[in-house]
Order: sequence, then structure tokens, then C-alpha cells
Amino acid sequence: MTGKINVVLAGLLVGCALSVVNARYQRNHLVNDIEKLATQQRQLDVDWAQLQLDQSTLGKNERIEQIARVNLNMAPLSPARTQYLTEGSK
Repeated sequence: MTGKINVVLAGLLVGCALSVVNARYQRNHLVNDIEKLATQQRQLDVDWAQLQLDQSTLGKNERIEQIARVNLNMAPLSPARTQYLTEGSK
């Protein structure tokens, strides 16, 4: 009778030990995943900041005006080049 109890207790002990090993393995795996995700989050934050900077730079009126003058050969309007249309005149 005592031998059977010892075998059962030894089996439970081995089962508990394997459970602890499995739990530690899963914990280490999850910690590695968290570290990878944290690194990815930091990189995304850097990319987001860069995109915001690019958006503010590219959307400035001076840059748009420079591109219009240089690339599109556009010139600003002057009163001499302005034509006014009135309704009903021929």
C-alpha cells in the first residue's frame, strides 16, 4: 500500500515539475514576444514622428510656391494679368 502511494506521489511530483518547466518556457517565450513588440512600437513611434515632420515640411506654402515656380513655370498673379468678368456684359 505504501509503495503504491509513493509511486502516485512520485508521478504527481514529476507532473508538477513538468508543469513548472512548461510554464517557465511559455513565460520566456511571452517575454521575448513583448520585447519584440516594444521594439516594433518604438520604431513605429519614430516613423510616425518622421511622417509628421515630413507632412509639416511638405505642406508649407513656401515649398508649394517654389515647386509651382520652378517645376511648373508658374508665376504669381498681378493686377495687370487679372481679368474681371461681369455678368451680362458682352
